[in-house]
Amino acid sequence: MKGMEIVLADILITIFGMIIIVFLWVMLYDSNRFVVVEHSFADKRIKKPCRAVVLGDLHNKCYGKNNEKLLAAIREQKPDFILVTGDIPTAKPGKSLSIAIHLMQELAKDYPVYYGNGNHEHRMKLYPAVYGDMDEVYGKALQEAGVCRLVNANIVLEEYGIAVFGSEIDKFYYKRFGVKPMEQGYLAEILGQPKPDCYNVLIAHNPDYFPQYAAWGADLVLAGHIHGGMVRIPFAGKGVVSPNIRLFPKYDGGIFRQDNSVMLLGRGLGMHTIPIRMFNPGELPVVDFLPEKE
Repeated sequence: MKGMEIVLADILITIFGMIIIVFLWVMLYDSNRFVVVEHSFADKRIKKPCRAVVLGDLHNKCYGKNNEKLLAAIREQKPDFILVTGDIPTAKPGKSLSIAIHLMQELAKDYPVYYGNGNHEHRMKLYPAVYGDMDEVYGKALQEAGVCRLVNANIVLEEYGIAVFGSEIDKFYYKRFGVKPMEQGYLAEILGQPKPDCYNVLIAHNPDYFPQYAAWGADLVLAGHIHGGMVRIPFAGKGVVSPNIRLFPKYDGGIFRQDNSVMLLGRGLGMHTIPIRMFNPGELPVVDFLPEKE
């Protein structure tokens, strides 16, 4: 009887060990790859078809030397322009900005790049005593490359009938352990009003305020920040934890709808602080904007 118990214990230990090995392999594999996901949105205000690649939450991650694999994947999609949802660098004192700068320089050579800040770009700007001249160096490099930064600003792409807004909400709205209420009228105060004759795309790094973005008048919200929940539950497809330390966040990745608005929440390309992705590879969204027939 004792012999059987020993054998059973050995079997259970072996199975447990194999499960750990599989999970470690998945974590390593998913932390070093990305997938291209395609979406399309149609509206009668869009004048002609166009394609955008959406880039976010890279956090200094490199896919191949000088991000050659990522650049090749972007070029393969033949976009008309690039939309950046923020957190391309990581705000860490003394951290090199070279990966983020090189990627933006290479993209701006071939495409118009419209860049909305994430909380990491915002943080570098808010705390120069901590981050030194990182914001100044990064901003100057993007400007010299020809990147169009949209910090509570907008640009109308007349050719396509699309208006692109970039929001930078206060650090208060990134507090941990909950979603802080947003004051009524706050978005109109920092962004102005959407363009009634255009399809309005809002780059809004933090997805938690999608209801407010929808109420403001965004047709399409492009968000990030959550990293897909870092770890996703297989088959259920649910993200486990958000960066502000909330389990099973409502908005974790994919498409969400509210009233007449749609949010495309990218899962991002990189990692920081907790450097893992599991059942959750990096994601490079591609968006086709299409005229809707009457």
